[in-house]
Amino acid sequence: MCSGRRVSAQQSVQTLCVALYVCAWLIVGTATAYAQDARRTVRVWHAYDEAEARALREVVRRFERSPEGARYRVEVLHVAFGAYAAKLESAIPTGEGPDVFIDAHERIVTYVQRHLVQPFGRLSARERFDFEVAHLDALTVDRALYGVPLALKCGALYVNEALLSTDPRALEDLEALRARLPIGTYPLVFEAESAYWDASLLHAYGGRLLDGAGHYAFFGPAAERTLLHLRRLVDRGVVPAEASGDLVKKLFAGGRAATAIGGPWLAPDLPRSLRWHVAPLPSVRAAGGAPLTPFVTIEAALIATHAREATGARAFARFLAAAPAALVRARVARQVVASRTAALDPQIANDPFLAAFRRSAESGIPLPTDPLMRSTFEPAQRAIRNYLRGGRSAPEVLAQGERRFADLIRPLPAERSPAPLLLLLSLALLIAVAFSVRRARDPQFRAAVRRSLPAYAYVTHAAVAVGLLVIAPLAVGALTSLFAGAPGNLHYVGLANYVDVLTARGGALLGTGSFWLVLLVTVLWTALNVALHLALGVGLALLLDRPKLRFRGLYRVLLVLPWAVPSYVTALAWKGMFHRQFGAVNAVITALGGEPISWFARWSTAFSANVATNVWLGFPFMMVVTLGALAAIPQDLYEAAEVDGATAWQRFRLVTWPLLAPSLGPAIAMGAVWTFNMFNVVFLVSGGEPDGTTDILVSEAYRWAFTRSQQVGYAAAYAVLIFGVLWLGTRALGHVTSPDAKAGKA
Repeated sequence: MCSGRRVSAQQSVQTLCVALYVCAWLIVGTATAYAQDARRTVRVWHAYDEAEARALREVVRRFERSPEGARYRVEVLHVAFGAYAAKLESAIPTGEGPDVFIDAHERIVTYVQRHLVQPFGRLSARERFDFEVAHLDALTVDRALYGVPLALKCGALYVNEALLSTDPRALEDLEALRARLPIGTYPLVFEAESAYWDASLLHAYGGRLLDGAGHYAFFGPAAERTLLHLRRLVDRGVVPAEASGDLVKKLFAGGRAATAIGGPWLAPDLPRSLRWHVAPLPSVRAAGGAPLTPFVTIEAALIATHAREATGARAFARFLAAAPAALVRARVARQVVASRTAALDPQIANDPFLAAFRRSAESGIPLPTDPLMRSTFEPAQRAIRNYLRGGRSAPEVLAQGERRFADLIRPLPAERSPAPLLLLLSLALLIAVAFSVRRARDPQFRAAVRRSLPAYAYVTHAAVAVGLLVIAPLAVGALTSLFAGAPGNLHYVGLANYVDVLTARGGALLGTGSFWLVLLVTVLWTALNVALHLALGVGLALLLDRPKLRFRGLYRVLLVLPWAVPSYVTALAWKGMFHRQFGAVNAVITALGGEPISWFARWSTAFSANVATNVWLGFPFMMVVTLGALAAIPQDLYEAAEVDGATAWQRFRLVTWPLLAPSLGPAIAMGAVWTFNMFNVVFLVSGGEPDGTTDILVSEAYRWAFTRSQQVGYAAAYAVLIFGVLWLGTRALGHVTSPDAKAGKA
């Protein structure tokens, strides 16, 4: 009995202990959750890769445990690099953007002009001592500091230890290495047609892309010597022709290059089996022994203008840039950190990879923060490509680049009074109101509206959706075309943008890049593609419709695959197939005894490459539509035609085609619209090469909106004109293919 009571008492005590433990746990958990909710949130945006993002998360954890960060909770958001700037520009003005964002220093002036960043404030003497003066100067605008430097990014020389035992001292040493390497292996790989990477050679010869006064400087003796040296490197097989970033990575990672010029971002993509190290860029004996001098990008933490938690944002930015966090970023992400204290740490200073990139950054030139710098790359890059691919003289292509830059930065149209536009809109609104009042006073109209109210209720949601998603953007685009300038700095100019577009900005109406020449190319592009889509689609559908054909289902699935694959994936694949040295198309031509073709050096071949890619993408749509239409044609008609002795061609011409035409009409119209605006293929395959002559209207509008000083009003005028051309074209096509038109002809 006593023993039973003791057991019962023990159970009661245990139950009480468990209950107290649960209560304590709930109290602590609730208090912790309340404390976390009470902490203020600091939002951080970045476009880092995996390793850098991992290092950032580790720094965030340390910050939240630190005394200065205990009051804050940090939310980190990764934004794709390609959309990073656009998202910042759209989110920050609305207050929905970050408190802190990490970006390159060369955009700082643009961000200041568009009121996207706020001054960071004064740094203490200890903090200023931890950074290079040049790095702080690069983040200073009008004597105000707008960020704290985090890391340095530039190019350096990757060396394949299996092919090269000693680091080259001069670029000419790599040229001499060509004869000793196996066939198909290159002494050096880098993007020789990129103005960004070629700038290191230009700097060695004493030239610049943009001088200190903001003037275009890619011309003259230094630029000519740079082009001549690049031509020699390509012609002698020292550097592969038409090398892209992916090709550089592929050749070096595959052991087919002794050296490569690349940034820190190349290292994570190299296989573990490859023995390599990084060395500073070599000198150029032809330039008097001057070293290749790369551009340097200073990555910084910036505070957004409408930051909700500016104090916490500054605290986190300081913590992220300080030496302890810099050590984490250097160890985990292999960043070349800007902190002097962290760089002098033995673990970092003795890292050959980081040390080599630091030496390269110390001898490099910070990328100019002048907003015009971004406008220099397109004309300079086109000059380089025209010289290396087109066989034109260096002075000619450089002079053309200078003229193109002058056209890009020419003064915007003068501001005009919006009074005429407002008067016109008011008059239109007045007429609309008068018409509505007149109709509303009509008893028959009111009765008809009452009868139709249930129908209107059914379509209201669709009308609202179409209005918000289609009509409103069109209206905003049309209004934007009446303004000039960059986003955030627009002024009303009336129809000046349309005048500039239609008059080719004062140049030749059919000159390179003019609206009319691009329109002709676009019309030819659309007509040829739609014709080939129709011919191949109808032909393949007729073959697949044969009842005795074996494996028809399998063939249908295989032939639809090109349409199912995303267009940008197909475009990139076909671009690789048309590569001059490594493409499959040239490999077939060479196997048949022909000479390799530089597909993007001439308009005819570049245009053909674009057309071939788009035909591959587009014919399955016509084939599927035709198969559906063929299934609806009664077999009795074919039997009657056979009884009458009609041949196969007569059956197609007199029976099949007349019954297919009503279904193919809308398909042709949709295919024409899609092809007219097929941005992915043109932009990704030829890129507009050579010299922008294969661009179509939509790709030209994109360049004005995003690469040529972001002249959104001018690009919007292009878009409105594109809409007008498509509207007229589809109306004309609909009239030609309509049954009424055919009846009239009959």
